[in-house]
This record gives sequence, C-alpha cells and structure tokens, in this order.
Amino acid sequence: MVSKFLSAAGIPLAAGGEEKKFRYDFSEAGGFPQPLKFDDKREEREYLKGRLTAAFRIFAKYGLNEGVAGHITLRDPVEPDTFWVNPLGLSWPLIKRSDLVRLDDTGKVIDHGPSKLVNQSAFLIHAAVHRARPDVICAAHAHSFYARTFSSLGLPLAFISQDACTFYNDIALYDQFDGIVLGGTEGNVIAEALGGKKAAILRNHGLLTAGASIEAAVYWFVTLESLCHSQLIAMAACAHPGTTLKEVGHAEAQETFETLGQHATAWFSAKPMFDLIAHETREDYLG
Repeated sequence: MVSKFLSAAGIPLAAGGEEKKFRYDFSEAGGFPQPLKFDDKREEREYLKGRLTAAFRIFAKYGLNEGVAGHITLRDPVEPDTFWVNPLGLSWPLIKRSDLVRLDDTGKVIDHGPSKLVNQSAFLIHAAVHRARPDVICAAHAHSFYARTFSSLGLPLAFISQDACTFYNDIALYDQFDGIVLGGTEGNVIAEALGGKKAAILRNHGLLTAGASIEAAVYWFVTLESLCHSQLIAMAACAHPGTTLKEVGHAEAQETFETLGQHATAWFSAKPMFDLIAHETREDYLG
C-alpha cells in the first residue's frame, strides 16, 4: 500500500537498488487532494484567514496553547509585506476569522477585529521570519509542554524514528535564551538561526515552525511536539544499563526526509486534522 500511495503521489519507487527519483508535484497526484488555487487574491485572503483560525483550534485541541503565550502568523496574499496574527488575550478555541489582526513590517496595525492588542514578541519574531524567508507563508510558535521541557536540555533532535527523519538536516537549535523577546535584535537572531530550515528548537522557550502553507507549519509543529515527547521517554529509558538510542543511518534518514519531509507532503498529512476540526466545530471559526 505504501508503494502504491507514493507512486500515486508522483514519487516513483524503483526496485532492485535502482536510483530513486523523488517528485512532489501535487498537480500530478491523480485523485489526491490539492491545495486550492485562487485567481482573486482577496478571495484567497479570506480562505487563508479561515485556515489560520482553524489552526488555532487544532493547537488548542492538542493542548499546545498556554495562557496568552504563542502565536501563528499568515503572510497576507494581497499585501505580502504584511501578516495576520491572533489578538493577544483571546482564547485560541474562541478565535474567529473576524478576530484576526494584520500588521505591517513596522508593527503598525492595518486591520483588526474587536481587539487590536498584539503580542510584541509575536511581532518581533514573526516579522523577522517573514522578512528573511519570502517562501514562508505561515510561522507557528508556542510554549507547548514537551517542547519547552525538551528545549531546556539544549539538545538537538535525535533521528531515532521515521517521523524524526522528516526533519533530517532541516531543523535548527537556537542554543541560547535572552529572556522574553520584547525588543532589541533577538527576533532577527532567531530568524537567522532558523535559516532556510522548517523548524527550530528554541532553548528554554519552545518551538518555531515555518511552512509554505498553513497546513505545513501546523503539521510540522504537532509532529515536532510529539517527537520531543518521544525523545524524552527514549532518553529516560536509556537509564537502564546497556540501553542506548539507536539512530537512523544517514542514507536511510536522507531517503525518508526526501519522501516525507517536504512541504507538499506536510500539507496532505495535515488535512485530516483540518477536516476533523471543521467537523467538530461546524466551522464556527469562519465567523
């Protein structure tokens, strides 16, 4: 079944040791769902704002939100030098499309709903990421439980599972903590540490993921939180004499990354989460 799925997704699998050619063009994916395309950028804006509010519901469902901490941002398709973010203080399970706030590159509020209060850290970190990475449509940051616990160790992600290999050579470790990001250049330093990668572990802080779609950024975050949990348990198990972590070899990790670590794959992998949250909430977040 796996070979059939991958082939249908445009990824030919060669047998007998032949060279494998990996392709991720969802336009050639047969009957597989594809991201919607819009001729009208304003129509696209409203659709993506709805997906962003669905993302907040997903984070809340998975327990990834904590108080007023955390933020997910969307690059505006009409004015790409601006981005949408959640208003500070509004519970994530309650956020609706009409609540979102749009900021420009200087932090000026362009559009807003009932509240235009914005987390300063959200602006400083996300503005720096969106500025440095034109390919990033969505960036997600939260102080989720296992991520902040794992980040306190100052360790990189270990590639000890197939899922971990989706981040192979594509995750950064920001190995410093300078307090709450309220000014200065730390937002730029975090963006520099992220570089061209899709995720970063922020020491003593949490996670940051960046995607070519909202779905990708959400999927990377949910997966990475789970991987932090998994690695903590695996490391604890190594306290047993003679037990060590068995990391995936380079060739196998790279091959797994090429198959599962792409943004198009993440978009498809996130679809069940978005479908379920739409069903459970009856899409009330579109209000």
